[in-house]
Amino acid sequence: MTKPTKLLEPYQLGPITLTNRTVMAPLTRNRAVEGMVPNPLAIEYYGQRATAGLLITEASQVSQQGQGYQDTPGIYTKEQVAGWKKVTDRVHKDGGHIFIQLWHVGRISHTDLQKDNGKPVAPSAVQAKGKTFVGGKFVDVSEPRALEIGEIPAIIDSFRNAASLAIEAGFDGVEIHGANGYLLDQFAKDGANKRTDAYGGSIENRARLMLEIAKAVADQIGPERTGIRLSPVTPANDISDSNPQPLFDYIVDQLSALKLVFIHVIEGATGGPRDVAPFDYAGLRNRFKGAYIGNNGYDLALAERTLQSGAADLIAFGKPFISNPDLVERFRTGAPLNEGDKATFYGGGEKGYTDYPTLKEKRQAAE
Repeated sequence: MTKPTKLLEPYQLGPITLTNRTVMAPLTRNRAVEGMVPNPLAIEYYGQRATAGLLITEASQVSQQGQGYQDTPGIYTKEQVAGWKKVTDRVHKDGGHIFIQLWHVGRISHTDLQKDNGKPVAPSAVQAKGKTFVGGKFVDVSEPRALEIGEIPAIIDSFRNAASLAIEAGFDGVEIHGANGYLLDQFAKDGANKRTDAYGGSIENRARLMLEIAKAVADQIGPERTGIRLSPVTPANDISDSNPQPLFDYIVDQLSALKLVFIHVIEGATGGPRDVAPFDYAGLRNRFKGAYIGNNGYDLALAERTLQSGAADLIAFGKPFISNPDLVERFRTGAPLNEGDKATFYGGGEKGYTDYPTLKEKRQAAE
């Protein structure tokens, strides 16, 4: 059995001292209430998991336009800020640290979620072969329209504003969602971006929006409180690029120059094989001066090996944190993990959300 040592060490992330090197990855749970306000159950959900070194919330849209799935929380209204403040207060009371993930889905949306049933926006009018979750079921995403260049400053402003509101809501920082085939990834990758203006064509042009948003957010709240998630080769949401290595080498060089506090890298296909396509993740790690968070398919043994080798500074776990609120304690003691109930991953109430038993609760129930 692997005995975690490096995984349970503290880590200095910018101004924050994390109690260990485990990160709870962002996990969409589709439980927001009216006004896309976090469900009151989220207070307990995140509080239960506050022993993670760092919690990163479920992706939260920066505007109504940025929403792509039903019942996902936002961070653009005062009601949403008030809802999130209760979550951050609870996490901090329990000794944890928490970042919010800032999200614009771009073309991975549906007209039912857009203002006046308009088309979702994208770098180009290229419809993704993919599904979204609307009206309690999975449906094809809608055909998008290409953003006009004059609309792009408002997109940047929406991220800047959301970052400011996140600090108001008590978050320790933000993670920009630049991965998984959503808007910033769509602009970066040539499978979705067919533009011929300043935001299309060359690597520098396609990376422009992601980097402008990263700079705007870092300028607003400080680079030491700004991270970003990247997925160089994942085919999630029908995204692709003909030559991802030079693209992401360039992006990471620029992010490092901005002094962002971390890059959170999905190694391989989201929720799928780590070796879906050849890619030099060690090269990204070496290019970036801040923290490197490894993600995708990590178990305790792989996490410990990766940290011991210096290939990552922190390791993110997704589904294991859904079903194991005390995942860190289970790693520490070698206890078995609870199995997740996939039927309750998306939507619903406390079942499959806040009712997974901890080791302590199991012991008490057995007495």
